[in-house]
Amino acid sequence: MKPPIFKYVLLFLAVLFWGSSFIATKIALEELAPALIVFLRLISAVIFLAVIAVLLKQDFSINWRKHGSIFLLALISVFHLWLQVTALNYTTASASGLIVGTAPIFIALLGALFFREKLTLPKIAGIVIAMFGLVMLITRGNIFSVELLTNKGDLMMLFSAFIWGVYSIANKKIALSYPPLMMIFYLFLMMAILIAPFTFGSEALISVLHLSAKGWAAVLFLGLFCSGAAYVIWALALRDMDSAKVGAFLYLEPFITVLVAWAVLNESITLLMLLSGLIIIAGVYLVNRG
Repeated sequence: MKPPIFKYVLLFLAVLFWGSSFIATKIALEELAPALIVFLRLISAVIFLAVIAVLLKQDFSINWRKHGSIFLLALISVFHLWLQVTALNYTTASASGLIVGTAPIFIALLGALFFREKLTLPKIAGIVIAMFGLVMLITRGNIFSVELLTNKGDLMMLFSAFIWGVYSIANKKIALSYPPLMMIFYLFLMMAILIAPFTFGSEALISVLHLSAKGWAAVLFLGLFCSGAAYVIWALALRDMDSAKVGAFLYLEPFITVLVAWAVLNESITLLMLLSGLIIIAGVYLVNRG
């Protein structure tokens, strides 16, 4: 059995990959259209997961009755991913990392609305606090600013967080017979099939053929590490460790995004951004505390 410290190191790597994904996407957007980035990311992840599955001697047999549920999850998830990538055309990577961190708020609200999951007083307080931090971030401190309605990139990223909440609720309620690795493999494969028709054309082919080494590095990082390795690590961690301990690592993700965006993209880190991020994370913590 691996020592606990090794598991924590792997979990940190998964969160590091996810936190850095916004920066890699920003780099890829310099040369590729959003739909093409999503497609290349998914295809490279599918190949990676297929290799892992073969090495682990996983069963590739298909339960067709269960693929209707996977199709639903894939439809939601691929829209979330496309929306997230497109939003990065209009906003910064650091702001995106903080906004996406509000997804647990939407999970709690949707759970209460559709499945009568209880909203306790600390959860309600957490939702209010996180939303206040979010408004501070989007309006750059002027909470009465009309920019709240015109900042397209931030609003798209917020909608992406909401869609992830929908995916999480659907995933929670759908019973699937596949082990986690094969579930992720078939999910990514179906997502790639869904997005593929939107990537066909001479422009897409020319973009791929002329993609620079930096662009390929960004795409492969997104596919192999952010989608492939990180999802496998997360699934294994949830299998072997307490879910609360695993989930706590997600609180590091927004700050990783901010730091990597500062180091790689030279995005500025303001006191207001850090304060807004701390308020959002405090609210999310209250929502998840139970």
